[in-house]
Amino acid sequence: MDIEHTTRREQPTACATAHLTVDEIGPWISATYQAVMRTVAEQGSSLAGPPYGRYHQLDDGLLAVEAGFPVVTPITASGDVHPSALPGGPVATTIHIGPYDKVEPAYRALAEWIGEHGGEPAGDAWENYFSDPVSQPDPETWRTEIVQPYRDRTGL
Repeated sequence: MDIEHTTRREQPTACATAHLTVDEIGPWISATYQAVMRTVAEQGSSLAGPPYGRYHQLDDGLLAVEAGFPVVTPITASGDVHPSALPGGPVATTIHIGPYDKVEPAYRALAEWIGEHGGEPAGDAWENYFSDPVSQPDPETWRTEIVQPYRDRTGL
């Protein structure tokens, strides 16, 4: 698996958040992307990249989910949609091709690469979705970028 590393600038986003089971994510995320796009357009901003999802495992079997889009200019909160940001700094990235439920090896590859290069994860990873399941129904062709922020633990 190819791993790339770079430094990214903090990216303002428009998003919504929820605590969900894995089975609830698909329907929620689809409706959320529609709500975020409406809010961004209503506020005169525009999308600055593909949709993303960020997931944090909670103790009770639920996931804390943040889903939205990077935006050109920050928005103000409206209903369930609010401003946020994807962090800046060093990141390791890889592209997963295939269904979402088979993405775990990409996360493992990123963790191994970061450890081998003297780093440690710095917060939750996020996924950038380059494929639209509605217009591209074959999950074997879906492209997802996994982005893991990290910090150097060697002190160099």
